Amino acid sequence: MTQTEERQQTPEQTLTLVDVGTAKHSGKSWLVFAVAAIAVAVLLISGIWSRINARTALNAETAQAALPAVSVVSPKATAPADEIILPGNVQPYITSPIYSRTNGYLKQWYFDIGAHVKKGELLAVIETPEVDQQLQQARSNLLTAQANLELASVTKNRYQGLLKSNAVSQQDVDNAVGTYNANKSIVEADKAAVEQYSALVSFEKIYAPFDGVITARNTDIGDLINSGSGTGVKTDLFHIAQPGRLRVYVNVPEEYSQGIKTGMTADLALTEFPARKFQGKLVRTAEAINVATRTLLVEIDVDNPTGTLLSGSYAEVHLAIPTQVATVLLPVNTLIFRSEGLHVATVKDGKVVLTAVTPGHDFGNQIEIVSGLKPEDQVIVNPPDSVVSGQAVQIVQASLPGDIK
Repeated sequence: MTQTEERQQTPEQTLTLVDVGTAKHSGKSWLVFAVAAIAVAVLLISGIWSRINARTALNAETAQAALPAVSVVSPKATAPADEIILPGNVQPYITSPIYSRTNGYLKQWYFDIGAHVKKGELLAVIETPEVDQQLQQARSNLLTAQANLELASVTKNRYQGLLKSNAVSQQDVDNAVGTYNANKSIVEADKAAVEQYSALVSFEKIYAPFDGVITARNTDIGDLINSGSGTGVKTDLFHIAQPGRLRVYVNVPEEYSQGIKTGMTADLALTEFPARKFQGKLVRTAEAINVATRTLLVEIDVDNPTGTLLSGSYAEVHLAIPTQVATVLLPVNTLIFRSEGLHVATVKDGKVVLTAVTPGHDFGNQIEIVSGLKPEDQVIVNPPDSVVSGQAVQIVQASLPGDIK
């Protein structure tokens, strides 16, 4: 279109062009307004939502802070075997006092305390003049009886021969036979007397009954010795012990008796050997509970080839006894004593659960729980007396049993 033609446009045509431009401008304004309104709405909703979240978090923190704070401890599972320490008496495997079987005076002794002797070695000699005289008299009586027996035998034989020719009566023959039998019995009795006094004379010498060590000598040269078989005061000349193997006797409390089995090993600790332990083997039990002490007597044998351990010593015997049931340990300050029994307070899903428990051994600051708890339970330490099941709590500290005092 030329400039001349533009100048020649009518007013109606000019108005139409203005309206079109105005319409385009109005549409853009509404679009800007809508975007602005949406942005404001988003900002408003975001602010309101953040306020709601903050209020919710504050309420949750307030509720959490209002819960009682508790410390918990996990039960400690005990070992499959309990080690108990018991006093033991160390004794020789064989020990014996040595008595005399005859009366007399001690003539000589050959070994003193601490001497190692072999079986059959001569320990002492006793003078027995009275027994010597009695033996001599018994031998003389035997000789007399034997002479009378020979005479009676000759007489008996002669009378039996004469009886065949009717030179003597039957009565005389019977008397001769009776005399012979009586003298024969006398000879037997005198022989027994000689053997008796010979045995007593043989007891003048005291021999070691087995290999061992002399632990006591109670007489000296010239002492009067009374026979151990008599009714008077007995005199034990020596004490002899065999220390190569020792017996240790231990009284085990009745509650552990079911866990005691022959063949078990035991460790011995003695104060004179602070850094050393001696191993023994449980060889036998009394198979009965002592009604006075309620204990089971057991014997533990310990090899002692070098004589390091001394008989009569006191020893601490360590025994590992298998437990009959699985148990756990808890600090004593977790227990709740109520009229319905012993309880502990555990925490499960943030709430208190009162659990009845059965106590075992009391170890002072810890106690054994036989039933009612598992190692994974969480037990409240120092629970208040007002604690009840279902009460909500928050855990602030969790520890092992050994960490809680």
